[in-house]
Amino acid sequence: MKAFIAAAFSRNRAAILLLAVLLIMGSIAYATIPKEAAPEIDIPVFTVTVSYPGISTEDSARLLVEPLERKLQSIDGLDTLTAQAGEGFAMLQLEFAAGFDNEKALRDVKDETEKAEQDLPSDAEKPTVQEVDLSLFPILTVALSGNIPERDLIQLAR
Repeated sequence: MKAFIAAAFSRNRAAILLLAVLLIMGSIAYATIPKEAAPEIDIPVFTVTVSYPGISTEDSARLLVEPLERKLQSIDGLDTLTAQAGEGFAMLQLEFAAGFDNEKALRDVKDETEKAEQDLPSDAEKPTVQEVDLSLFPILTVALSGNIPERDLIQLAR
């Protein structure tokens, strides 16, 4: 290490030239890197909902959620499957890995949901598949409070 430092001091013009080249290259790289204030991150998220009026939460879990979960778990690329059963309805949320093909994921979810329909009670309504567009949700929500007038808080927030 001492030899490297000694060489840098003995060839100070070369060291300054190397520093200048690195600074110029860094500036060019910074200027050419694409920057976005709110980049769009494409994460395929879908919800499958099915209703069956008059059914209890326990029956909804057993008769609606379980058959759908069995079919939907087998989809390639599925990252997270969350299910919720309630009185008269069931909802499943499917999240795929970021960058996964949206159209393929939607097609697979619809196909597996149609296959699961035969396992659902005949009185249950047809399951619906909806895509959740994450770009419509706020990235950040800020709440301000304090012992100052509301007008000052609004001005501070802006």
